[in-house]
Amino acid sequence: MAGTTIIPTRMVLNQLKGRLRTARRGHKLLKDKRDELMRQFMDVVRRNKVLRERVEDGLTEAFASLQVASSIMSPEMLEQALLYPRQSVELGMKFKNIMSVNVPVYSFTTKNNDPTEIYPYGFAQTSGELDDALENMAKVFEDMLELAEVEKTMQLLAEEIEKTRRRVNALEYVMIPDLESNIKYITMKLEENENATKVRLLKVKEMVLQQAHNYK
Repeated sequence: MAGTTIIPTRMVLNQLKGRLRTARRGHKLLKDKRDELMRQFMDVVRRNKVLRERVEDGLTEAFASLQVASSIMSPEMLEQALLYPRQSVELGMKFKNIMSVNVPVYSFTTKNNDPTEIYPYGFAQTSGELDDALENMAKVFEDMLELAEVEKTMQLLAEEIEKTRRRVNALEYVMIPDLESNIKYITMKLEENENATKVRLLKVKEMVLQQAHNYK
C-alpha cells in the first residue's frame, strides 16, 4: 500500500507530481518510438519477402544448371574446372541508425570488373550448363548479401521493439499507476491533516472567546 511507504508531506507530493509528469512524457515518447519501429520493421519484412523469393529463384536456376553440368561432365573434370577461381570478392560493412538501432549495411567489391573472370576455366573442356550455373550464382550473390543485411536488420529491430514494449508496459501498468496512487494517498492525508488543524483552531478560538468573555 502507498500509505505504508510514503511520507505524506507537500515536498514529497511535489516530487511525485514531477516524476509523474516525466513518466507520462517518457511514456508518450516510447509509444511513438515503438510505433515508428513497428512501421520500419514491417517495411523491412516486405523487403525481406521480395529478396528471399528472388534469391530462392536464382539459386534454384543455378543448382539446376549445375546438376545438368554434373550429369554431362565427370566429377574429376568438374572439380578441376572449379579448383582455381580467378575472381575474388572483398566484403565491407558499415552501420546506419534506425531509431537508435545501429543496423549493418553490407557491400562488396570484386578484384576486377571483367565479367568473364567468374569462369576459372577454359571453355573447350566444359559444358554450357556450367557457365549458366556460375552466371546465375554471380547474379544472385548481391541479392544474397542484401538478404543477409535485411534479416540482421529485422533481428535487431525486433529486439529493440520488444525492449521498448517492455518499457512502455512498465510505465503504463506499474510506474504511472503507482505514482497516481501515491499522489492520491498523500493528497487525502494532507486534506485530513488540514481538516484536523481547522478543527483544533476552532476549538482554540472557542476557548479563547470563553476566557475573554467569561462564559461557558
